[in-house]
Amino acid sequence: MADELEFIEEGLQRSQIHEFFADELARAGYGGMEVAHTPMGTQIVLKAEKPGMVIGKGGKNIRKITSELEERFDLEDPQIDVQEVDEPDLNAQIVADRLANALERGWYFRKAGHTTIDRIMEAGALGAEIVLAGKVTGARSRVEKFNRGYIKHNGEPAEEIVDAGKAVAVMKLGTIGVNVKIIPPDAELPDDFRIEEDADIQDLIVEEAGESVEELLEGEPDESATEEAAGDFEEVETPGGDREVEEDVLDEEVIEEELPEEEAVEAELDEVEAELEEDDFEDVDEDAEDAAEELMDEMDEEGEE
Repeated sequence: MADELEFIEEGLQRSQIHEFFADELARAGYGGMEVAHTPMGTQIVLKAEKPGMVIGKGGKNIRKITSELEERFDLEDPQIDVQEVDEPDLNAQIVADRLANALERGWYFRKAGHTTIDRIMEAGALGAEIVLAGKVTGARSRVEKFNRGYIKHNGEPAEEIVDAGKAVAVMKLGTIGVNVKIIPPDAELPDDFRIEEDADIQDLIVEEAGESVEELLEGEPDESATEEAAGDFEEVETPGGDREVEEDVLDEEVIEEELPEEEAVEAELDEVEAELEEDDFEDVDEDAEDAAEELMDEMDEEGEE
């Protein structure tokens, strides 16, 4: 099975289990569930206003629910853990079911909405929103909203922090959808900030380990030494237009070679010329010399004639 189809099937199964618990545990104050698949089986955590009614006398009701989960939803060894809701007015699912029941009993929607959201804020919620959609007062459907405090609609806080619940009120004219969103009092929002009056700033400054400014400045060179070092560089203009920097090395030992005297130089030059002349005459072939002399004699005879 493809991953996409597997995700769709898991989501559909989760929704069906949620609807099953909402119908079976309506009188016990069903407050939501969490499903986790483990190697030992399927772990289900139920939140209810009255856990005793969920378990039943001697565990009769909880065994019935477990068997139905195995048959209807093909769950492997479901293990149900029932937890009591500490503050029902801060549980969005319980509040939505109460509001739907009030509408079905004939409460006017504005009175029911304002009363419900006031109870939520009195319980300590940071914010709440109630949306009633459907045929509220007549044949034409409409949407009514009730807001208090601060509520998140988008992003990760809307998914992780905001508690949402849904219910349906069946009326004579039609159905009314009830959506409730609550931000609990202990929620930490990413845009929260706190102002401290008369606070000591030194207590809030975090000192980093390392060298202080004075210690760092001690290791810096003096300005005079910096200027002397700057004078050691010269700018030389190259044919291409670029400038190169040549460094004159100070305190460099210069080794001077002693120049030979002029007489010694002239004597060496004479010796070199004498060697070259001797080499030239030795290399000349005797036949070539004879030929040259004959040629010179012929030229002299022609000149006399």
